[in-house]
Amino acid sequence: MKEWLKQGERFDDLERNGYRIIQSEGRFCFGMDAVLLSGFSRVKEGECVLDLGTGTGIIPILLRAKTKGKHFTGLEIQPESADMARRSVLYNHLENEINIVVGDLKEASVLFGAASFDVVTSNPPYMIHTHGLVNPDPALAAARHELLCCFEDVVRETAKVLRQNGRFFLVHRPFRLPELIRILSLYKLEPKRMRLVYPYIEKEPNMVLLECVKGGKSRLLIEKPLIIYKSPNVYTDEIYEIYGY
Repeated sequence: MKEWLKQGERFDDLERNGYRIIQSEGRFCFGMDAVLLSGFSRVKEGECVLDLGTGTGIIPILLRAKTKGKHFTGLEIQPESADMARRSVLYNHLENEINIVVGDLKEASVLFGAASFDVVTSNPPYMIHTHGLVNPDPALAAARHELLCCFEDVVRETAKVLRQNGRFFLVHRPFRLPELIRILSLYKLEPKRMRLVYPYIEKEPNMVLLECVKGGKSRLLIEKPLIIYKSPNVYTDEIYEIYGY
């Protein structure tokens, strides 16, 4: 396996179809939010999917394992992360099903054309630049703070590349929900399904999963809460099921 890895990189087992993903300690590594988004997203047989800000390609690879989608594209602005994603795709023999593109998500509609995807997914940066401490490492900072794009950039380009009635799946922070819904509605991406994620049953939610439909009517289903831990370091049964253990 060493011939696939560069200095400081490692393989992580995704516990799905024998797939592994290349990650680096010096760059942003996927977390619970990406895995939950892959479990929340619904991709039908024969559909084409675009993941905006794909990082090391975790969401396209997991969606390929979990769904019957036809093709998955990951768009990533940082060449080093995109390179890891491409090598993971090749290692898992998924080059016919997954394509990794280096580019700015703010130009997604130029890169791919209007109405070119059935589904868009995104795990965007959660924090505006004034929220909290910004990591001194540029790659890590860009993954969590809106330095290279803002939420409206993600939504605007999603609305352009989605076909009518196409679906947009995202994960974000609950404290920004009023802003998220306002911007989504502005671009005719109607929130249709929402699920709040709680670290423990007695705690406040720290993530929100949203499904939006392009041109959909105003009607929102709020699903039952998703609880991550039933006791310290012990996942709930549903989390184990999402991970595929």
